[in-house]
Amino acid sequence: MDYRVIKENDVFLLTDEKGNIPENHSYGAGLYTKDTRYLSKFNVKINGENPVLLSSNADENYMATILLTNPHMEKDGSLILWRESVEIERKRFIYNDVVYELLKMKSYYPKPISFQVSVEVDVDFQDMFIVRGFQNGETGQRTGQEKLESGLRFNYTGADDIQRATVIQWDQNASAINLEGEITFDLNLAHGEEQVIAFTIAPVVGEDVPTIVQPEEALTQLKASYAHWSETTTKIETDNEQLQKLVDRGIADLRVLLTDLGYGKFPVAGLPWFAVPFGRDSLIAALQMLPFNPEVAKGTLKTMAAHQGTKVDPWRDEQPGKIMHEIRFGELANTDQIPFTPYFGTIDATPLFLVLLTEYIKWTGDIELFRELEANVQAAITWINQYGDRDGDGFVEYHQESSKGIANQGWKDSADSIVHRNGDYAETPIALSEVQGYVYQGKVGIAELYETIGNTSEAERLREEAAQLQEKFEQHFWMENHSFYALALDKDKSQVGTITSNPGHVLFSEMLNETRATLISDVLVSDKMFSGYGIRTMGEGEAGYNPMSYHDGSVWPHDNSMILLGMSKTKHATQAMTVIEGLMKSASNFEYDRLPELFCGYSDQEGRPVKYPVACSPQAWAAGTPLVFVQTMLGIFPNALKNTVEMNPVLPNDVNYLKVEQLTIGNGSMDFVVRRQGEKFQVDILSNTTGFNIDVNQKVNINI
Repeated sequence: MDYRVIKENDVFLLTDEKGNIPENHSYGAGLYTKDTRYLSKFNVKINGENPVLLSSNADENYMATILLTNPHMEKDGSLILWRESVEIERKRFIYNDVVYELLKMKSYYPKPISFQVSVEVDVDFQDMFIVRGFQNGETGQRTGQEKLESGLRFNYTGADDIQRATVIQWDQNASAINLEGEITFDLNLAHGEEQVIAFTIAPVVGEDVPTIVQPEEALTQLKASYAHWSETTTKIETDNEQLQKLVDRGIADLRVLLTDLGYGKFPVAGLPWFAVPFGRDSLIAALQMLPFNPEVAKGTLKTMAAHQGTKVDPWRDEQPGKIMHEIRFGELANTDQIPFTPYFGTIDATPLFLVLLTEYIKWTGDIELFRELEANVQAAITWINQYGDRDGDGFVEYHQESSKGIANQGWKDSADSIVHRNGDYAETPIALSEVQGYVYQGKVGIAELYETIGNTSEAERLREEAAQLQEKFEQHFWMENHSFYALALDKDKSQVGTITSNPGHVLFSEMLNETRATLISDVLVSDKMFSGYGIRTMGEGEAGYNPMSYHDGSVWPHDNSMILLGMSKTKHATQAMTVIEGLMKSASNFEYDRLPELFCGYSDQEGRPVKYPVACSPQAWAAGTPLVFVQTMLGIFPNALKNTVEMNPVLPNDVNYLKVEQLTIGNGSMDFVVRRQGEKFQVDILSNTTGFNIDVNQKVNINI
């Protein structure tokens, strides 16, 4: 990874490996918030020359440390500065929407030395869509810059009439400052002496001016927030080093991806370009996190409810009750030049909203959230039945209305992802297999919530609708000659018969009978679908199969995680352990013990996993996948409405011990250990304050 990114809440900083923001950088380096670049140049030089990189660490997403040194400097045969005389350390972090950069110079030269350090800065205030080359449009203009006491302020008036500014300040006397953005410091250091210059960079949006504190206090508060996250998150200990690293990395990555827009913390989709609310991404990541930190699901649900569709607006693919796909806050969105305020072109976010709500309440017992969001739930169900089912055939379909929207509106949203077995692309409206599973699961789950609050008539209605969908799904999606379900139905209600991972998501809904659930699980771990490193998005040998593609043969960890939840729920532990073992085997080939957003679908017989050229890192639902490993190994599915905890623990090969602490269920928590004992597993309950009954399978010995 040849870029470095740190994030906290709604601000992220993207630089090159040296910590610089070169102008016109290919990755669009800069400081961003609200989809606007508030710093487009930020370069450090010593005596006017670029330092030499020593090390650049990107394993912590909230703080980066970069070490540099000076090149050898002579002029006309006279020594200016001997090579590697000065160590330059750049330490940066973000707190309370302000970037702090501590620039430390330390001399290792045996005698006193004098040199200059200069910092070059500039701001273009470009909309992220323009930076990335996706869109041009009418924009505002720079309105000049001004010198402050130990600082510079750059100003901009947007086409959306929002006043934006970037305020850069430092805590040492500068020898020169020019309005073009160059700040110079004269330094004199003895051997072993060091000097620190602390910079703060504050993006200002309208009247919202971030509060700046001393760097030490900012870092202390930031670390305290991470400590609190750790204290309130389930802890895992295992004898398998790779699994331990994956879980620890996943929890750390998810923490940095949390953002709060006023309704509680929720995970944004990924860095660097998707640090915004995403319907399906945020909902699925929150679902993955339920056993570790269920409060995130609550913040996600409330954020989605706050931006739920209210009207018919083809420009935004919006209808009443629909849950959004993506929201943007930049100049182009604010002036309606792009439809992302928010954009609603997603077919699955609305039923996933219902699924997450029911699963969250089963984990926590927080029925009050259902009461709070009941109007949103009713609006979502109405959307499913009225707008989602466009032609009244009982299935939920998508069709792009917006001229600048997305054509394929399931999670496989690339233009070539829904392809027939003969290679023809399916035409919309399209009904995806996994979406029908989400709808079924959502309706059955909400029915149980209605039953809990005494509304039996609504519960019965939803269960009847779910039963009708289940029957229709079997009739129209099952492919007898392949013993598998179709990917989708096209505009003519013809099966899109390509063998893909999509029907694997339906396992979690429990909509499939036992025989067919077994058939689906077996196909997913067959050589056709399973690469040895994970389940492919499309089966090898299909007309559209391409192991290098984005959605037609690649491996997506989150896709595997949704399938794992279903395999666990339907008691297909052998197949689930095969998938987990493959993904764990792949992980050692990626940086920082981090599962990537996706990787190529080549078989493990062809060598190591092949990286996909462009992938978010970190990415929320990829980070959440190791957390699903743990839930799948435990086979744990609580139901706080019935005061029960179902546990069916099975450990993959090379995992013999799994300790779980502070697993929050209902109003209590559980601590326990799972150990392998031959063909069986021993569960020792160390603590249980839930008051729930624990239901385990027959291959498990349990000590309470």
